[in-house]
Amino acid sequence: MSLPDLRVSLVQADTIWHDPEGNRALYAGMMAPLAGATDLIVLPETFTSGFSNDAIANAEDMNGATVAWIREQAASLGAVVTGSVQIRDGDGVHNRLLWATPEGGLQHYDKRHLFRMANEHQRYAAGHDRLICDLKGWRVCPLVCYDLRFPVFIRNRFDADCAGHFDYDLLLFVANWPSPRRNAWRTLLRARAMENLCYVAAVNRVGRDGNGHDYSGDSVLLDFIGEPITECGAEPQVVTSVFGATALAAYRERFPAQRDADRFQLLD
Repeated sequence: MSLPDLRVSLVQADTIWHDPEGNRALYAGMMAPLAGATDLIVLPETFTSGFSNDAIANAEDMNGATVAWIREQAASLGAVVTGSVQIRDGDGVHNRLLWATPEGGLQHYDKRHLFRMANEHQRYAAGHDRLICDLKGWRVCPLVCYDLRFPVFIRNRFDADCAGHFDYDLLLFVANWPSPRRNAWRTLLRARAMENLCYVAAVNRVGRDGNGHDYSGDSVLLDFIGEPITECGAEPQVVTSVFGATALAAYRERFPAQRDADRFQLLD
């Protein structure tokens, strides 16, 4: 059975510094017109606070207001809603991506690669395993910001003995990626699409944060050869594009580079 096409929406905004309630209202307002018009809505990294080590003191747990809110949004909009927030779990706080489905399901991925240049690795607990989510038969791998720089962890493996299945069809990134490093953001996203023979959806924030860092947005939806389907500028905006399942399958058949990929195990 062939997969349906997938409608993906990016919500690029100027996240309010250390204001969870204000940010929930901001993003709810921007998402509202998407009700019934998309399958997947992607919010930026740490969308309730901005990228801040200080926000750790007010980290919620999985019974907090933001988890309840994202589940409510998914149900009311009829779409998966995803983005990352600070979540306290046991003795540590994770930069945790939440994946809420309209049917009430909730999965999460904890950011594995913590940004040491901002001392994230000293304040937050690292995750370990990738998450692969199913959305209308599409396999989606959601990751967080600095993860983008680590292609071994991201590698889309191919199992020739399992009906030719890839690990995933769509690679997703949520980020707070400052504008001085925008060339790396733009370049690496395209590389990840090409080397993994998959679509890429990546959302970044805009504006200036409480640490004085500027963000140029550059959120993008890419096809499997790294060509932009939709590109955002440096202003708040919401965009939606359609990813075609037939086109992806045809390209993988026509250019089966995955069959020559090196096999490996990720040990740590």
